[in-house]
Amino acid sequence: MATLTAITSCAATECAFNNDGCTAGAITVGGTGSEASCTTMLTLDARGGLPVADGRVGACQRIECVFNKDLMCTSATIALDGDTANCTSYRAA
Repeated sequence: MATLTAITSCAATECAFNNDGCTAGAITVGGTGSEASCTTMLTLDARGGLPVADGRVGACQRIECVFNKDLMCTSATIALDGDTANCTSYRAA
């Protein structure tokens, strides 16, 4: 089985899974157009996820990304930037 890509940082502080970093067990990267973003992001008045920020990329829907192999992210790490948690590693082939 492939190793899941680590999320080194997340700037989407409104996300329920952001507690000094991504605490979701695994996220899905999706989006449209030139932006790839975290589709796991939830804006709720609650916090959830793992007890520590150790989020991983479980799936990537952006099949045109150079790091996508079999719907898995092959980048060593990713960061999520901005209020909409855009994937900074996304590169269209």
